[in-house]
Amino acid sequence: MISVAEALAKILADLPLMPVETVDLAHARGRVLAEDVVARVTQPPAHLSAMDGYAVRAEDVVVVPARLKRVGTAPAGGAYDGRLGPGEAVRIFTGGPLPEGADAIVIQEDTEAGGNDDGIVVVLESAPKGRYVRPAGLDFSAGKVGVAAGRVLGAREIGLAAAMNVPWLAVRRRPRVALLATGDEIVRPGEPLGPHQIVSSNALALAALVEAAGGEAIDLGIARDNAESLSAHVAGAAGVDMLVTLGGASVGEHDLIREVLGGEGLELEFWQIAMRPGKPLMFGRFGRAAMLGMPGNPVSSLVCGLLFLRPALRKMLGLPPDEGLRRSARLGRDLGANDRREDYLRARLENGQDGEPVATPFEKQDSSMLSHLVDAQCLVVRPPHAPAAKTGEPVEVIALDSL
Repeated sequence: MISVAEALAKILADLPLMPVETVDLAHARGRVLAEDVVARVTQPPAHLSAMDGYAVRAEDVVVVPARLKRVGTAPAGGAYDGRLGPGEAVRIFTGGPLPEGADAIVIQEDTEAGGNDDGIVVVLESAPKGRYVRPAGLDFSAGKVGVAAGRVLGAREIGLAAAMNVPWLAVRRRPRVALLATGDEIVRPGEPLGPHQIVSSNALALAALVEAAGGEAIDLGIARDNAESLSAHVAGAAGVDMLVTLGGASVGEHDLIREVLGGEGLELEFWQIAMRPGKPLMFGRFGRAAMLGMPGNPVSSLVCGLLFLRPALRKMLGLPPDEGLRRSARLGRDLGANDRREDYLRARLENGQDGEPVATPFEKQDSSMLSHLVDAQCLVVRPPHAPAAKTGEPVEVIALDSL
């Protein structure tokens, strides 16, 4: 058995960076940007009013009240084409361009009509130069990099790209991940259950993990425990970037992955990791695709998905390792000494009385108990041969937000 760190290093070593493709903004959410977004326009394109009111010359309203002659209007999407002269004002609305000669805005609440003469506006409060004016280029100028390559695109990034008049984005192609469940004992959710059969959850759970991590999940169905079925199903993995098998990776006589795929070109890099849950994980190359053989137990496969599959997808998308999942906490109950396998204990994570997070592992850690994984907020990491630990001692935890 090899260590978790060694296994992860081997998995990440030769994974390819996904090629670049172009998508429109409407379909860019969650994609990884491959080229910088560069502004094609300046925003705002001219000096604009930030409020409803009057465009004035600041020198004309130093002494108030000041009577100014209203000479025109500048609505948003329109403009006053003349030049503002001494003693003049232009009615302006939010987003309206400042007339030439104007350098300040007096908000409408600080004005009143000039008696019976509708052409006069009385300014009641002074407005220094630049008051309520959005200068040209305040947000960005043409040629500026708005979003740097390597960023995952969300609502903010897409909104900025749209404002920069960039309708198409260069992104990394999503890694195609084929998921193949195996076993006579499993059926799809909703299908009739035969004697001694259970519902398959692994493929759907890992498909969700793949999609959340930026990949494209391809469900190859369920292969039965015979070479013919396994070969027929794995043929659907042609052209994918990664093949993930679920079950069939242990040492039982029905665990056929190594035997059958080995006869079809699987080059096995390693098999079995000193960890719990997830010991029987295997990794290799299957044609042009990377291959991960996951354990059959649902908790084991999801923990391995978090520790190995998710980092692999990030590497293929050009994203850095996600160190933010790991953090420190205080132990919420006593734990005995650990054996030679690195342990990942499902645990609740709560704030202690001193404000520090407290991780309390569940008493039962059986790898078939998916309900505990749903109830958990973190995994408590225990190194191989860790001594017994007391309540309150520091521990490393992995947040489960990404699941």
